[in-house]
Amino acid sequence: MKQDVILAGVGGQGLLSAAAIIGDAAVHRGLHVKQAEVHGMAQRGGAVESHLRIADGTIHSDLIARGSADVILALEPMEALRYVPYLAPAGTIVTAGSPVENVDSYPDLDALLEALRAAAPTLVVDAAGLAREAGSARSANMVVAGAGAPLLALTKDELEAAIERLFAAKGQDVVETNVKAFRLGFEVGERWLSSSGNARGEAPQRVQGQGV
Repeated sequence: MKQDVILAGVGGQGLLSAAAIIGDAAVHRGLHVKQAEVHGMAQRGGAVESHLRIADGTIHSDLIARGSADVILALEPMEALRYVPYLAPAGTIVTAGSPVENVDSYPDLDALLEALRAAAPTLVVDAAGLAREAGSARSANMVVAGAGAPLLALTKDELEAAIERLFAAKGQDVVETNVKAFRLGFEVGERWLSSSGNARGEAPQRVQGQGV
């Protein structure tokens, strides 16, 4: 079993926390994990990415090759589009729908989402709205992680346990808010995955708790 996941966003969105949760859940499962990340621009709101590789055997490289990522989890739609060349032919995109317009030439959002849906099965989730429903706008990263969770080779319970471990030092209220955000995202991902109405008429393979 192996699974390659690219997480993408901009500085300040909590992308590295989302990556840490997935990696921690995989380690507690007893899987091999390698992670490579670029976050030098985080304080300036620049691009942030994480390559997360999970397998039940030895992983030789930290980086995911172009054309081989199983899933792109993006906290920002233009950052999702940036990594489409890394997606495998059968790969899937899960992205927050709200743009972070940090450049003057930011593309039209409708055209951007159309390009994503043309490239691969794409779930666009209202991460900002669901995060507010969970009780904190800062938990949008957990919404996206939850929406993508049904595509991961990890169970919902394993990922929630990792959230609890990551946020335990910040208090039970923070833990509960982030778990709620994750669950709201998970419900969206479950509904989308069980339907046949995504943009390309294809149902991505369900791999939760199984090999990939």
